[in-house]
Amino acid sequence: MLEEKESKKPAMNPFQKNESKETLFSPVCTEEVPPRPPSPPKQSPPKICGSSYPLSIAFIVVNEFCERFSYYGMKAVLTLYFLYFLHWSEDTSTSVYHAFSSLCYFTPILGAAIADSWLGKFKTIIYLSLVYVLGHVLKSLGAIPILGGKMAHTILSLIGLSLIALGTGGIKPCVAAFGGDQFEEKHAEERTRYFSVFYLSINAGSLISTFITPMLRGDVQCFGEDCYALAFGVPGLLMVIALVVFAMGSKMYKKPPPEGNVVAQVIKCVGFAISNRFKNRSQNIPRRPHWLDWAAEKYPKHLIMDVKALTRILFLYIPLPMFWALLDQQGSRWTLQATKMNGDLGFFVLQPDQMQVLNPFLVLIFIPLFDLVIYRLIAKCGIKFSSLRKMAVGMILACLAFAVAAIVEIKINGMAPPQPGSQEIFLQVLNLADDEVKVTVLGHGNNSLLAEPIKSFQKPTHYFKLHLNSKSQDFHFHLKYHNLSVHTEHSVVENNWYTVILHADGKNISSIMVKDVENKTINGMTAVRFINTLHKDVTISLGTDGPITVDKDYGVSAYRTIPRGEYSAVPCKTEDKDFSLNLGLLDFGASYLLVITNVSNKGLQAWKREDILANQMSIAWQLPQYALVTAAEVMFSVTGLEFSYSQAPSSMKSVLQAAWLLTVAFGNIIVLVVAQFSGLVQWAEFILFSCLLLVVCLIFSIMSYYYVPINSEEIHGPENKHHLHMQGKMVNLETKNTKL
Repeated sequence: MLEEKESKKPAMNPFQKNESKETLFSPVCTEEVPPRPPSPPKQSPPKICGSSYPLSIAFIVVNEFCERFSYYGMKAVLTLYFLYFLHWSEDTSTSVYHAFSSLCYFTPILGAAIADSWLGKFKTIIYLSLVYVLGHVLKSLGAIPILGGKMAHTILSLIGLSLIALGTGGIKPCVAAFGGDQFEEKHAEERTRYFSVFYLSINAGSLISTFITPMLRGDVQCFGEDCYALAFGVPGLLMVIALVVFAMGSKMYKKPPPEGNVVAQVIKCVGFAISNRFKNRSQNIPRRPHWLDWAAEKYPKHLIMDVKALTRILFLYIPLPMFWALLDQQGSRWTLQATKMNGDLGFFVLQPDQMQVLNPFLVLIFIPLFDLVIYRLIAKCGIKFSSLRKMAVGMILACLAFAVAAIVEIKINGMAPPQPGSQEIFLQVLNLADDEVKVTVLGHGNNSLLAEPIKSFQKPTHYFKLHLNSKSQDFHFHLKYHNLSVHTEHSVVENNWYTVILHADGKNISSIMVKDVENKTINGMTAVRFINTLHKDVTISLGTDGPITVDKDYGVSAYRTIPRGEYSAVPCKTEDKDFSLNLGLLDFGASYLLVITNVSNKGLQAWKREDILANQMSIAWQLPQYALVTAAEVMFSVTGLEFSYSQAPSSMKSVLQAAWLLTVAFGNIIVLVVAQFSGLVQWAEFILFSCLLLVVCLIFSIMSYYYVPINSEEIHGPENKHHLHMQGKMVNLETKNTKL
């Protein structure tokens, strides 16, 4: 009865006469009523070591570590898998790689919609993790050579990658938000620290997997070649562990239920507000404080308040993709820059793609450094370092990182060999005869290429620049060997490098014109080719792409690219003999000509000539730009992750997390557009990106100045607190009436 009256007239004073009659005429028991036992207090979730951190977040952090190990480990060998297992071209491999990366950041919006409108975050993570595991299984099966042909491998790989993209993207916005849900509002500071630990686990998984999975691929042989099946299988196993660990904490989790199809509600609410505003354009109709208030005729106030908060944050997200456009170039443009540098650090040798490991390594150092030292020092100085200010400073640091990258690129270009221009060629002469040879190029003043005759196996000091009368031309050479004069002719084409190889057969002298590699290898590997002076064909086992066969009697092989390293015993064989060659150190970016000779007193040997010098600038010069961009990432990404959660209305946290991740996808699109249509040299492109982000940072700072931070509790807090206060007051008054 009291409950019914309270619901009808909650604000009425229960001590008024018309209400007291009901209480005075109610039966009163003279016996003392035993007091009701107090309701058991609500148990708080278990904590970690007596702290304010829920134990459940330990399962979430371990799950994220294993999942990121799985994702980055698989991705580390993906391009090589496309190139050397599926035998796709570099362009196709790059396109599929970037398409997969973009898909991984577009699917979070789908996962967020499923979580918020249908399954909830917990079930969404469980179900999409199963899809994730299935994708890894198919990807690993597609890397087993004996299972079908190339078509079967391609189909299995593409289906597997699609499922992995759905799994990793779908759970990405849910895991971070689900971890934030485990904290009570009074532990907001601990929740902020959780996001730093969460980001720490991401980079720890990335760091370890980027080292391990390339070793599983290259150091382990299966089916007679690199073991891609193992390199994909181990990340798949880690994803199984991630799923099991997350499920183990099921009973400890707070599981907020889904609150309906939030995305559809938001779209309908915005659409109705816009249409209703246009229908009521008359000046006689009073204006409303906000354009979304025009949806009040159809939608509840709390939804309109949530949509207002959501649109304010999404508006703030508009400049953010530009930051990701710079950050994500570590795996593309900066790696290509590293291919033109020397990775020998003295105590350790870094491959160009391994330089990316520096980013997660520095993140593991910078996150506690910023949280425990830098931010506290700034606070002690009395400076209010808000989340948006941190993000703006992160943008500035990224600008500086790309300015440093441009300086490094200019320095590398200054060390690069000159390139032949229009109607020009570069030419060198290699004398493999047993005595010196005098070489004269006819038609160019009959001048000798060298002032002195070219000695036997004399290493050329440099290339000669020759000018052509047209784009292609026939050159006539006069060779003087002993008392023999020989005229020979060779055709050349502009903008190329050539080597004239001289060799003697008895009393005769002959020449071969071969085209050289014109530039350093694009992937930082070493380019080699062989000349066989023997009278038998030689088969050389070098690298994993199959043996090289070099024809007898001064046959010249095609170029083969191999990893940098010491090659002290390369297996070789002729039709009747097995032997090995010591090629020595083959360094980063160099091009070598290796001549197989048979010296009677030394046996079979490889005479080595370095046509294009190895990379001279140390890869350590990339350290400053990596340090700057990693500091920018810590200030921007970690802060933005926590900011997205804290500013999101309670019903739309996963949606806003997905919107945050969607900015990464659009950042990758910006890189592709600029790279395709800018037409700039690399250092100028770095400067362009730096300037663009600086302009965007200025715009973001202005937008941040007018943004007033607010959270979902502040949106609904006053109304809810007022209701609870009145309800509690009515309960107390009813108790007093009953005693009367």
